[in-house]
Amino acid sequence: MAAPEVDEALELLARVPLLEEPLEELRALHLALLAVPLNALRERRSELPLAGLFALTARGGSEQISLCVSILERLLQIMDPLYVIQNFGEELQKGLFHPDNSVKILTIAQVGKIVEDSSSAREILNTPELLRQVIYCIADEKLAVAKEAIMSLTKVAKTAESLEALLAGNLLVDLKNVMTRSDIVRCRVYELVINISLVSADSLNYCVNSGLISELIGELTGNDVLLRATCIEMVTSLAHSYHGRQYLAQQGIIDKISNIIIGADSDPFSSFYLPGFVKFFGNLAIVDSPQQLCERYPAFVEKVFSMAESQDPTMFGVAVDTLGILGSTVEGKLVLQKKGSRFHHVLNRIGHQAKNAPTEMRVRCLEAISSLLYLQPDQQTEDHLGMTESWFSSLSSQPLELFRSISTQPFPDLHCGALKVFTAIASQPWAQRMMLSSPGFVEYIVDRSVEPDKSSKEAKYELVKALANSKTIAEIFGNQHYLRLRAYLREGPYYVKAVSTTAVEGAE
Repeated sequence: MAAPEVDEALELLARVPLLEEPLEELRALHLALLAVPLNALRERRSELPLAGLFALTARGGSEQISLCVSILERLLQIMDPLYVIQNFGEELQKGLFHPDNSVKILTIAQVGKIVEDSSSAREILNTPELLRQVIYCIADEKLAVAKEAIMSLTKVAKTAESLEALLAGNLLVDLKNVMTRSDIVRCRVYELVINISLVSADSLNYCVNSGLISELIGELTGNDVLLRATCIEMVTSLAHSYHGRQYLAQQGIIDKISNIIIGADSDPFSSFYLPGFVKFFGNLAIVDSPQQLCERYPAFVEKVFSMAESQDPTMFGVAVDTLGILGSTVEGKLVLQKKGSRFHHVLNRIGHQAKNAPTEMRVRCLEAISSLLYLQPDQQTEDHLGMTESWFSSLSSQPLELFRSISTQPFPDLHCGALKVFTAIASQPWAQRMMLSSPGFVEYIVDRSVEPDKSSKEAKYELVKALANSKTIAEIFGNQHYLRLRAYLREGPYYVKAVSTTAVEGAE
């Protein structure tokens, strides 16, 4: 059915490069190609004369270049990467030196498609000048160009030949040369190396053998505190993979980071990088055993608590986030419980900040509180329930009223954050009894009129669902309240009660 449209598009495509002023025809071609399904174009891809479009990007104004880029983006989607490198290698080479960023980005993206395809990767490795120029695009003044270069080069991890060329051959010299341009460019190369390392254990080995991982780790103890802060974020990213964590542990890098935290007390500039180092361990707690982590690195736990007791809002915020992560599992909760009164004091401070701090900090406190208090139904033993109840009571002298007052405020993030706290405790019997004994609380839960927007309606619905699905709710709330919750649940989050009106003759 699309044959006439395809014929029209192909006719325009052949005619456009021959015109002195092709702008009108380019507009028509752009619209024509958007109207044709990609599958119909794919059947005729051998007939697509793309060289003329590439040539048009070298002349004309910004609109002409923009149209050519949009048309090429659409057509190159259906082209085989091997065909592209064999037939348009010279055009790609010119595109990498083009003064217009959109042409550079288009070209770099095509190089990325080529290097991740095993058959075309071999072809591009025979002409390494393309990859070499993409490496130097990492240093481009425009961040979008640099990001595209990093993204495309990351794809070399898809094939062993490409990894070998980039990280063990002559291109490694270019990578190290481009790193000398500035600290910013050096960090971009580190970002590339970490991205490649995350793909597999083999790709990590290539990065290690290149020496670039060692250089990154060396930055953690360098004199530039801002560079330390940036580099620890990348090391944290590496720890997200199992093979990355194994490498960091085996090389003693986790121990080194712990020692940096210990030595931070005597460093007047530690506030610049310490939050990142603490976040590193917080992220480890997500994927490893919190108990083993805290037992092996007690300096981390001590630093988190001292930061939670600090008057520095940056330090306090990181501590709150980290406590929320640590306390997201029962094992982590038990680690915190062992801190006894000190943790209860920290909880009280978090509750105070949830009420009085600037909005962004209040939202972070509410998120951490939700994480700390939540227990899955199969985790609700008598000891665990007693623990979360005591934690809730430590947050404020009247914690339920505290979060209820926050939930009535006209700020969506705060409103939903407070509802999330209620949802976290909704399936726990002690919380249900507390809600029932609070005057008007059950009515507030089933009142749809107080939820002004979509996110609020969804947050309230999650609270109702957690209550209605609890095994103890019917017994504690009573049948009447339970049936109201079931009705709310059945009607869904966006239900609006129909209101009937009667028309009166003669009314305005």
